Amino acid sequence: MSEVPQTSGERHIEKIMEQLDPQSERYQVLDTAKRFKSSWVELGDKLLQVSSRGHFREWGYQSFEDYCVHEIRIKKGTAEKLTLAYRYMEKQEPELLAQHNPLKPLPDFRSVDLLRQAREEKGFSEDEYAQLRKSVVEEERSHPTVLKRFKEVAAAHQPEEPDPIMPVKASLSAARRLDTSLQGVPQVPAELRDNVVNLILHLEEVLQALVPPAASGTDAAS
Repeated sequence: MSEVPQTSGERHIEKIMEQLDPQSERYQVLDTAKRFKSSWVELGDKLLQVSSRGHFREWGYQSFEDYCVHEIRIKKGTAEKLTLAYRYMEKQEPELLAQHNPLKPLPDFRSVDLLRQAREEKGFSEDEYAQLRKSVVEEERSHPTVLKRFKEVAAAHQPEEPDPIMPVKASLSAARRLDTSLQGVPQVPAELRDNVVNLILHLEEVLQALVPPAASGTDAAS
């Protein structure tokens, strides 16, 4: 049976490992990174330590991001998801983390990060969170399936975007009323009244840019 060809990232990691003491922490992190797909928990744990203890500086990198990109060969976003998912498992699912078995991997770290977001950022209700957790932990749904469910619930929690037209209409009406009122106040200098007229013209242009031509004609005449 032929061996699976190594990726360029794996070859890069092995080249660095050849120069290190196998007992060193840096070597251990790299060794874990090679087994990333089947052992994200270990990598998340080790990267969390590298970040929190600042080991990347000892190893010649200016930032944790540089270390991840150039040595571990993973993107900043992936590293963040790994460390946040691991920290979340420690906090919310310690029993599941303790039962980790290489023969039965834990859920995809991306799905675990969605659980974290549901609990900590998106304001899911207890029932919504429980349903999402069930799909991740008990039903072992694929990440795309979990992501679809997450987006559906998260969308329901998003506040409706304000209508950009309404404040322009209100301002235009107020400016027109002010212009009408100023006609009865001869003490107001002409240049100030001109400013109000210019404001009205500007708001009419803004309104026309926001609404279809047919509707803007009706609004301008109202």
